[in-house]
Amino acid sequence: MASATTHATTAAPLAAELPARRGKPWTVGPAPYGIRNNAPTSRITDGRRALIVVEEAGRVELFADRPGMFPYTPDAVADSTDAVSVAALAARALRWILPQLDAHAMQEMAHNAIPDEKPWQWILRHKRATLTELGFELVNHGAHPEVMASTDGPGLEWTADSGAVWGVWAYGTAANFVLTYEGPLSGLYGVLPVLLPPLDGQASTDAGSPFTRHLTGRFPQLRPVDADEVEFGGYQDLNGWIALPSRAELGEHIHDGTRVCAQVGSVGVDFLLHAAPHLI
Repeated sequence: MASATTHATTAAPLAAELPARRGKPWTVGPAPYGIRNNAPTSRITDGRRALIVVEEAGRVELFADRPGMFPYTPDAVADSTDAVSVAALAARALRWILPQLDAHAMQEMAHNAIPDEKPWQWILRHKRATLTELGFELVNHGAHPEVMASTDGPGLEWTADSGAVWGVWAYGTAANFVLTYEGPLSGLYGVLPVLLPPLDGQASTDAGSPFTRHLTGRFPQLRPVDADEVEFGGYQDLNGWIALPSRAELGEHIHDGTRVCAQVGSVGVDFLLHAAPHLI
């Protein structure tokens, strides 16, 4: 296979978009192999995970560097090398690629855990350490997270300036986390642009209810489920919902102070570190 001869120009700005883990930033290095003949190629890594960046004819391909596997199909593609395209690739890495690499690595490491520790015990211990890392990041942004315990695993909970209560939970032995919210609608407005997928131009034609119209009018990516709930996300992406806590509130006037609950599933810690300033 042909070796890469030059670095991809988008590798360094892409590495800069990804959050440092435990003080270790992403760095750019030579790719261990070529994927496209003579195309500029770089490998970016934080020491635990790695991504391969390939540029060809103005197109950028991003591959997860999975041990023992040659990457034939890109995990994300951009048709330009400009800053907007680099940011879109970083978002794709944060929303899906890195969480999947973490899930695979966690399962592998859990099965090779120390002899006197069961795999599920190792996973929960690892997730507690990851929550500690997130907790320090939240403190740096002015939050006061508290360590919580539930029958399904550990978590963090904190109160935002709006009075809303946020939580991050390590439910079960899945590699990633669940983000929860209880508070006024307005407390979600700052983070929804980060949580929601890019607008694809397809707005819902469902007339919905006052509640769903209030949200979809502001964020067209949201889809009405029924009169008191909207959802977002899909395959290989973050997914979640926002709902009224009680159908009894359906008849009330919906406004920015209306209390709601929300949940976002399968969230990787890199995304949470990136989103931390919006969760305060």
